[in-house]
Amino acid sequence: MAQHSIPAEQIEQFEAGFHGDLIRPDDTDYDDARAVWNGMIDKRPALIARCQGVGDVISAVNFARENDLLVAVRGGGHNVAGTAVCDDGLVIDLSEMRSVRVDPDAQTAWVQAGATWADVDHETQAFGLATPGGAVSETGIAGLALGGGIGHLRCKHGLTCDNLASVDLVTADGDYLTASEDENAELFWGLRGGGGNFGVVTGFEFDLHPVGPDVAICLVFYPADRMVEVLETYRDYVADAPPEVSLLTLSGVMPDEDLFPADAVHESKIAIAGCYAGSVEDGERALRPLREIDEPIVDFSGSMPYVEFQQLFDEDYPDGMRYYWKSLYLDSLSDSAIDRIAYWTDVAPSPLSTVDVWQLGGAIERVDVEDSAFAGRHAPFLLGVEANWERLKDDDANVEWVRDCLDDMRQFSDGSVYLNFPGFLEEGDDMMRTTFGPTYERLVALKDEYDPTNLFSLNQNIAPSGSAEADGGMCHD
Repeated sequence: MAQHSIPAEQIEQFEAGFHGDLIRPDDTDYDDARAVWNGMIDKRPALIARCQGVGDVISAVNFARENDLLVAVRGGGHNVAGTAVCDDGLVIDLSEMRSVRVDPDAQTAWVQAGATWADVDHETQAFGLATPGGAVSETGIAGLALGGGIGHLRCKHGLTCDNLASVDLVTADGDYLTASEDENAELFWGLRGGGGNFGVVTGFEFDLHPVGPDVAICLVFYPADRMVEVLETYRDYVADAPPEVSLLTLSGVMPDEDLFPADAVHESKIAIAGCYAGSVEDGERALRPLREIDEPIVDFSGSMPYVEFQQLFDEDYPDGMRYYWKSLYLDSLSDSAIDRIAYWTDVAPSPLSTVDVWQLGGAIERVDVEDSAFAGRHAPFLLGVEANWERLKDDDANVEWVRDCLDDMRQFSDGSVYLNFPGFLEEGDDMMRTTFGPTYERLVALKDEYDPTNLFSLNQNIAPSGSAEADGGMCHD
């Protein structure tokens, strides 16, 4: 897309029919409006169109297309790659479209695309219901759902995208349509795991499940000198775990004076965290072996309201801190892979960083690979490498650590990644082809149909055929 100044008369014409706020660089709220969760991202858009409804979204898409503008789409603004904002172009900001409407009898929820998982959980838990979300409640629903959605209910109830009943969106042509199993079914296939490539999603309909109000949780910390033993036990445990159990491990220093005894605050640790999507009594019994691997540093396991568990990690990921994350699906959690995880944990340059191993399987792998575009159903584990730090001067060291770790860990993977933990966009076309494999061309066909000019390029991009990006790959880093 060309990057140029927009004639004032065209902006005025756009604004006259726009019901939300149109924010310009000289407005007092511009810096707040352009800020996103990841403090590494510092972009200056030409305009921010803060939409009030679908009509505003249609107007914004048409304005961007007609003026050949670079487009970013903001939902919750929590994507680690920072694609919710851009330089010089137009941000289509959905952050005020946050309505959640629950039908407790049908066990469904209709949710606007600017909502966060905290918004969804607040409404659905009023009826003892939930849909699989993420692991941080401040995450926006839109990006998470379109990229798959790996959260605390995954092994029992599947991915976020597996629980989609329908999706409303505005295409690059400004058309408004609904995609479901019965309507625009091929597009619905692509939206479940193919990211934000095919339009601006304005609303989601989710299936809900009885959950809570209390759930049994596991949150136990062991010293790093027991890391190998803990990961081996974790590997063996999840191989036979009931489907109600969804777990991950986190290894790093994780300094917190309020959580740990003084002699452990600045020492490396490994935690096992997760919950049981069933009765508290059954869950506490099922999770107990993970609490008895060795003498823990601390053990916060027990039961708590599901809503509180969904918010448990929020304070660990504050707005404005610096983040660089990548992922790989692991073929197995072999002894060699465990040794390398221990090594990369030990050499992390920031005490706030972690190396995480997410248990997959269960309901995730029971969905046929042809039923959605999501590409990670084959893997038993997901490796997440999270660099989290505070100072700009430490950027290079932390980014290098993540990249070096991923380069090393590819020996245990087919190279495919989880789109919601992508790093920045430097991998481009090769990353997407590797991740989607033989289904990539099916996604390209959808892109050709719904966005042949790649208006929606700021995402984990699937380039339309014949485009420069498709011919030469992408590089936005």
